[in-house]
Amino acid sequence: MSFNILIVEDQPLIALNLQDTVEELGHNPIGIASNMYQALMLASKADVALVDVHLEDGPTGPIVGRALADAEVSVLFMTSDPGALRGAVEGALGVMQKPILDLELIEAIQYVADRRAGNNDIPPPRGLTEF
Repeated sequence: MSFNILIVEDQPLIALNLQDTVEELGHNPIGIASNMYQALMLASKADVALVDVHLEDGPTGPIVGRALADAEVSVLFMTSDPGALRGAVEGALGVMQKPILDLELIEAIQYVADRRAGNNDIPPPRGLTEF
């Protein structure tokens, strides 16, 4: 099963790597958002979102994540500063600390896709802290 995945990341090289990995796994990257406004504009098209905490407009990732989760988007945070989340963001699946190795990234995206497809009996991949 393939999903529409929103990438919320302000670092171009990281965002493009995420986009390539999403495509390689057979999913549809619907866009790269580097700030809260762009992310919320694309939210209605997303099934899954990979969200950084610190974006071009500041530490708005948690706000984006909550809004996306409220819209029933499966949210996974990917950040170099997991402490900035100050605990769990309601509705989000969890967080992975950057930098993320390629294999860990593949496993994380597959985990979120499996959870989105309704498979809740799978363990999280190494490096993912569930909320």
